[in-house]
Amino acid sequence: MLQIKQLIQSKLEKLNEEQLGQVADYIDFLQFRALWVSLRERESNLAALYSEFDGEDLALAEQGIEEYAEMLRRED
Repeated sequence: MLQIKQLIQSKLEKLNEEQLGQVADYIDFLQFRALWVSLRERESNLAALYSEFDGEDLALAEQGIEEYAEMLRRED
């Protein structure tokens, strides 16, 4: 890993300002792409969690609605 960093550093020292700007833009792109992949993986994980618990959530919601409806009937 250190050798790669040293190689990159020596190459960077030979670049002009415009080329350094292009390198900086490319680094920004790489970081954005990594973030995008991470978000897509997280989205996929959330979809899996949702499908895992959607039946239980629906049952709890229906139970809550039934209890609420019963409470309203008692108030009348």
